[in-house]
Amino acid sequence: MRVSREHQRQRLTMPAKSKQQQKAAGAALAAKRGEVPKSSLKGASRQMASSMSEKELHKMASVKRKNLPRRASASR
Repeated sequence: MRVSREHQRQRLTMPAKSKQQQKAAGAALAAKRGEVPKSSLKGASRQMASSMSEKELHKMASVKRKNLPRRASASR
């Protein structure tokens, strides 16, 4: 079964699954918009800023944190 690139990209850009992931996406989004310097980013947020579009980051960062676990489980 052949999957289009657009479909693959949509599957990869899912909403955040943990509070840490949501916060990292928010920090990366702020850097992408120029609200904070990119040099202030560390770890996952730095990688997200360079590999994801602003639209993808917004989708990930806009998830409500209330019902998210603090960390994503190690087993996927």
